[in-house]
Amino acid sequence: MASAGSLCRRWSSPPSTHSRNESETPTKEITMSETPHEQSPRDRRLPVGVVAASEWSWRLLTIIALGGVAVYLIITFHEIVVPLLVALLVAALLAPLVGRLHRAGWPRWISILIVLLVFAAVIAGLVYLVVWQVHDGLPQLQKESGAAYDRARDALRGPPFNITDTQLNEYLANIGAVVQKDSSQLLGGVLKVGSTTGHLFAGALIAIFATIFILIDGRGIWGWVVRIFPRNGQSGITRAGAAGWRTLTSFVRVQILVALVNGIGIGLVAFFLGLPLAIPIAVIVLLASFIPVIGAIVSGIIAVLIALIFAGPLQAVLMLGGVLLVHLLEAHVMQPLLVGGAVKVHPLAVVLGVAAGTGIAGIPGALFAVPLIAVANAMVAAMLRRPPTDGLVEPTNTPRDTPA
Repeated sequence: MASAGSLCRRWSSPPSTHSRNESETPTKEITMSETPHEQSPRDRRLPVGVVAASEWSWRLLTIIALGGVAVYLIITFHEIVVPLLVALLVAALLAPLVGRLHRAGWPRWISILIVLLVFAAVIAGLVYLVVWQVHDGLPQLQKESGAAYDRARDALRGPPFNITDTQLNEYLANIGAVVQKDSSQLLGGVLKVGSTTGHLFAGALIAIFATIFILIDGRGIWGWVVRIFPRNGQSGITRAGAAGWRTLTSFVRVQILVALVNGIGIGLVAFFLGLPLAIPIAVIVLLASFIPVIGAIVSGIIAVLIALIFAGPLQAVLMLGGVLLVHLLEAHVMQPLLVGGAVKVHPLAVVLGVAAGTGIAGIPGALFAVPLIAVANAMVAAMLRRPPTDGLVEPTNTPRDTPA
């Protein structure tokens, strides 16, 4: 009986606090995780899709507003932003070379000095070649230009065009007026980049000094930028910066090789066809190749027109074939081998980005649009990617080619 009474008291007594907490805690966790988002009475009367669309809409509007503010700041401070972007591209090109010399045992400042001097010598050599050939071939160019102009007028006077001299003069005057009117938009866009010689000189100085400091202490500069953000987001921003820098260096390296192949290939075609200014044609193609897709098309058209004007239709057709052959080689052989998965930008994004950049900033906007899109894509993907370890801070060291 005693044991039965104690057993009854044990079952009738209230459970201890410890056992109650153990039994209630899982129930509370399950309830919190399974409880749906609390809605107001008005939200309960609306379809779930409408509520979700409204929540997405105000977030998208916030992102668009922030993007508009960023574009406004870029337009306002374009005289600083454009040289900084140029410095980033040049530093991304030169940083791997500096890193190789430094790992070979050279002091870092000597490595930077050697690479900068070689880069300046290459630029000066290209300018000298262009000026030299234009100066030496100017008399022949003037003679052939006059003959080409006469042939073009004779062709337009005859069938099927039958254009009179008066109409032709009016057309030429209208074309000149349009080119003169739209030249500022073509060269500067909304930003009016490089409107005066003083602005060009100041921008060049900013780009040179920024390139030097990025090569000397790029890692420290990025570390200062990361420290501006909250501590709990610094790890993701560090990953994003490393991914963006890798993408930028890959993009610049690929574009340099593609530009060299395009320039040398089309320049050789012009040389073998006996066209005047073969070296300037090669340099124009090389520089235009830094604007993906659009630059190749425009430079190819210029080369074909020069062949048509100064050599005739047969040479123009041969030049067109050479241009197409070089671009096919670049698109189907070089791009897959060199780019791989390092720079992932869809061709439609390239075309739209170049068009938008041209409308905002003219030629500089077309030059910077695609690398900005590629870097932004890589940085966002790196920030959204889960870190490899939970609860551990990723090391802050950047890739070995990142300027230190």
